[in-house]
Amino acid sequence: MEPRPADIEGLIALMARLPGLGPRSARRAVLHLLRKRVQVMEPLARALQQVAETACECQVCGNIGTHDICNICADPRRATGEICVVEDLSDLWAMERAGGFKGRYHVLGGTLSALDAVGPEDLRIPQLVARIADEGVREVILALNVTVEGQTTAHYIAEALAPTGVGVSALAQGVPMGGELDYLDDGTISAAFAARRRL
Repeated sequence: MEPRPADIEGLIALMARLPGLGPRSARRAVLHLLRKRVQVMEPLARALQQVAETACECQVCGNIGTHDICNICADPRRATGEICVVEDLSDLWAMERAGGFKGRYHVLGGTLSALDAVGPEDLRIPQLVARIADEGVREVILALNVTVEGQTTAHYIAEALAPTGVGVSALAQGVPMGGELDYLDDGTISAAFAARRRL
């Protein structure tokens, strides 16, 4: 078998760094790109170059866009007085896909973690506190993952925002729509009991 050129090996190694792709999947992806060079590889290379040159972090919320202020923060219809706090960009994008929230966001850039030496100064919590007065925020919705780190971060933020008088809420937790109790973990069932409501 003829050895692959070093530049193709380099591309495979770079692709293997992407989430969800290991060495074998990366080889298959690169082979597909090489076979579809004009239809897929060249447009992909142009798109990657353009995004690399134009993408920047929103100075207000931490979202990614092509301007200093992202489309969500720039939209006056999104100035509802509500800010949804999320851990990362993928969470913001998931909320937008769901389409149920019409306010603005705040991306923390992670969660508090003693094991990973991530403290409050490493997250965008001070910027969140500053936004409360600047934007006339009435409610902060904490949409953080239901993990120990996520819940620790939620409690910290709630305490940091207490002096501002702003309302702080969290997403409901428990049994998902269509979920069967037999397949749920103990933590989810416990959270569902704690968040039960009267019918």
